[in-house]
Amino acid sequence: MFTVIRADQLEFDPRPQMSQIFADGFSQWLGYFSKDNQAIARAFAHMFVLNQFYVAVTDERKITAMAACTDGTASSVKLNSKELRKHLGLVKGTLAGVILKKEFEATKAVKTTTDAPISTHGSIEFVGTAPECRGQGAASAIIRHMVENVPFDQFLIEEVADTNMPAMNLYQKLGFQEYKRKSIPQKKAEKIGINHIISLKYVK
Repeated sequence: MFTVIRADQLEFDPRPQMSQIFADGFSQWLGYFSKDNQAIARAFAHMFVLNQFYVAVTDERKITAMAACTDGTASSVKLNSKELRKHLGLVKGTLAGVILKKEFEATKAVKTTTDAPISTHGSIEFVGTAPECRGQGAASAIIRHMVENVPFDQFLIEEVADTNMPAMNLYQKLGFQEYKRKSIPQKKAEKIGINHIISLKYVK
C-alpha cells in the first residue's frame, strides 16, 4: 500500500527516487543527451520543485509514482546548467540547459482577454511511475488526489505521445478527454515513433 503526499512534506529527500522515475519514464525524449539512465537520473535530480509535486510512497519509503500540479504560472522544475554539465559533459550538458529549460520551465497558464493569467486551471506535469510498480494504481491515486484536493476547476495534461497507450488509457479512465492534438513532421515521427502529441482536459 502507498500514501499520496506532497513531496516537500516527506521526512526524507525524495529527489534521487524521483529522478530515477523521471529517467526511466522520459528516456525516449532524452536519449540524445545520454543513453545511460543512471547518468540522466543524476543530471536531473536537482531540478524538482518539491512543493509542486505529489508522490505515492510506501511505508518503506519507496516512491512508486510522482506527478506535478501547478497553476500554470509557476514552474514545477528548475534546471541548473552547472549540474547538467557535471553529469552530461560540457557540450550536451550545455545543450540540455538551453533546449530543455525552454521546454521544461515553460508556464502553461490560461490567459484572459487582457493577457492576465487565471488560476482556475491546473497543469499536471511529469507523471511517472517506477517500472516495477506500474499497473498498481499509484499514478491513478496521485491524479485522483489532485483532482479532489487541489482547488482548480479544470486540469490539463499537455504533450502526451499518441503511442503512449498506457498513459492515454489511464487518463481517459480518470475522465480526461482529448481537446487538442499536434502532428509531428513525418521525418521526425519516423525517427521517434510518435505521430501526434495530444493534450487532455478534465473538468470538474
